[in-house]
Amino acid sequence: MAGADTTLLACGTRLICIVLILLNFVSIGIAIRRARPRRHPLPPPSDAPGVTIVRPVCGIDNFCNETLGSSLHLDYPACEVIFCCARATDPVVDVVRKLIAAHPHVDAKLIIGDEKVSANPKLNNCVRGWDAAKYEWIVLADSNVLMPKDYIQRMLASWRPTTGLVCSMPQGSQPQNLWAELEIAILNTYQARWQYSADGIGVGFAQGKNMLWRRDILDAGGGIRALAAEIAEDAASTKLVRRAGLKINLVDSPFEQPLGKRPFRDVWFRQIRWARMRRKTFPFHYAPEILAGAALPVILASYTAHLLGWNVALVAGLTLALLYSAETILAIANRWYFSWRLPFFFLLRDLMLPVIYFDAWLVDDFIWRGNSMSVREEKHPSA
Repeated sequence: MAGADTTLLACGTRLICIVLILLNFVSIGIAIRRARPRRHPLPPPSDAPGVTIVRPVCGIDNFCNETLGSSLHLDYPACEVIFCCARATDPVVDVVRKLIAAHPHVDAKLIIGDEKVSANPKLNNCVRGWDAAKYEWIVLADSNVLMPKDYIQRMLASWRPTTGLVCSMPQGSQPQNLWAELEIAILNTYQARWQYSADGIGVGFAQGKNMLWRRDILDAGGGIRALAAEIAEDAASTKLVRRAGLKINLVDSPFEQPLGKRPFRDVWFRQIRWARMRRKTFPFHYAPEILAGAALPVILASYTAHLLGWNVALVAGLTLALLYSAETILAIANRWYFSWRLPFFFLLRDLMLPVIYFDAWLVDDFIWRGNSMSVREEKHPSA
């Protein structure tokens, strides 16, 4: 009887393991199809609407001349660029002013001074830029995004009649140390592919890195200040769009975020912060995230091997090799950054993810660009 019970248990764990591995393969297939790079830039549409790009800036990021300057080299006929900085003493102000002066033909300006509508410094920094935007189509784009020349065209191309918001997650690139490669292992072949999978089944989430709004849609939900309803503006955006009965679409092929050098501490605490925000704002969607990495399939495969008397180390190694080979194919197929070290960072990432997952259920506080914040607060009223 004991032998029969063991066999039945082994069948159950093996079945769950196979299902999880297949889900990983499906997500990788979706990401290969959706994120394959374009051969040629998209031309502007013949009836191109005017678009304003609002870029909040704070401090000197890696590659800031390249990323901020990329918004002044777009191939688009009617584009306004508004840089927003909370403090005139911020060192990035001089960088922005020099870039604007070097491109006098571009409709660009710098707004200094934020409006404290929330505990979220990035949202506070965007409000005045949003109010000053002269076009009805408005992009909120982080300062560390490297915009291709057809950036606006690609955002607009993902807009459908049922769309309320178009977003793009970052594609990590240009690492200059090992910890930046770890962040690439998290951003590209893990987070990006699962976000494309969610988008593929119609439950897309806003991603604050790049967000294309139509002004009337956000205004109908209370305007940009309504995004203070959540600790993160992308979570508030997701809920606002869904309340309007509209969908969030992702851009095909994510936009680059050049990383440069990254301290391990920054990579770790950034993932901790994002996980705590996701757990707070979407707890029912956050709960199954533990199924997404390699940890559970490897544990189940190892336990099955133990029950059946197989070589546990060999089975665990083969399971990892299977999963990481698929991720390698994804990175190479989409021409994302890849090196021989990256599979080792896949492993380190998958060791980190369970710790980050459970930490998010237990801890609420975090530091964001020097600001002490907590996900305990439901709403963040104007100061």
